[in-house]
Amino acid sequence: QVQLVESGGGSVQAGGSLRLSCAASGYTYSSSNCMGWFRQAPGKEREGVATIDSDGSTMYLDSVKGRFTISQDSAKNTLYLQMNSLKPEDTAMYYCAAYPVVCGSRKASEYNYWGQGTQVTVSS
Repeated sequence: QVQLVESGGGSVQAGGSLRLSCAASGYTYSSSNCMGWFRQAPGKEREGVATIDSDGSTMYLDSVKGRFTISQDSAKNTLYLQMNSLKPEDTAMYYCAAYPVVCGSRKASEYNYWGQGTQVTVSS
């Protein structure tokens, strides 16, 4: 059974940094896995923040480009999201997801496995 467990969320002031982690288990995790980070703010749809492809290619939501970095460590079965220069509008529940129908997709509906989420709150 695939399990994804996020951690690293918290409350920070604008301009601060956080690093989210997503520990994967229940399947053979490798650097060829396609995974993504999503976020959902109250009253809004879940949106794709960053994805990483089977060849290591990454894609980002325009509003986080240059501030967020997605990476993975297959030896630790872990996906990361480094978030710098955080803004109040980054406040949301952040989720990691795995096994998309299309690698690199930023559509939440195309991912088969999800973590429980970790809350990020950025104050001004």
